[in-house]
Amino acid sequence: MSIVDTLNAGWTQLLDLLSKVIIPDWGSVILMLPILIVLGVVGPLLTILALFWVWYFIVKPRGAAPRFVDPGPRGAPIGRDGYPQFPAGEPYCFQDALIYPVGTTRCDVCSRVLVVRCPRCGLGRPAEIDTCGNCGLVLKAEKLPRGMDLRRVPGPPPGGAAAA
Repeated sequence: MSIVDTLNAGWTQLLDLLSKVIIPDWGSVILMLPILIVLGVVGPLLTILALFWVWYFIVKPRGAAPRFVDPGPRGAPIGRDGYPQFPAGEPYCFQDALIYPVGTTRCDVCSRVLVVRCPRCGLGRPAEIDTCGNCGLVLKAEKLPRGMDLRRVPGPPPGGAAAA
């Protein structure tokens, strides 16, 4: 075999390969059409959807998890004068210097009625009474059940028009 025959054989193989690319077998192309549709249309759509999900989970707004306070009493801080300092609006026992959660009416230690100081006028009253006798402020707060959602709902309040 000569060099010319080898070059002709290589040229013939190259032309056969190019003819398969340039002039395809349409029967096999039609059989591959479902695969081409899946790869060309559905694949990019699924990729865009997956990228959107990843982007959303990265930048989505997250609220702070509500912190639940232990329902038991806590000690009152001692002021400079040596007496316990009690916050307004929370029931407390002066004798035991304990601050109780809202809604509690009796001391766990000495079984006395707890006292609440009015946030508006500062007058002390029993925790069993929900209205201040001096200024008329209604301070009725109940214990929140565990797991209650404390987030504010956007929009006007239910049952009427929003305050302007």
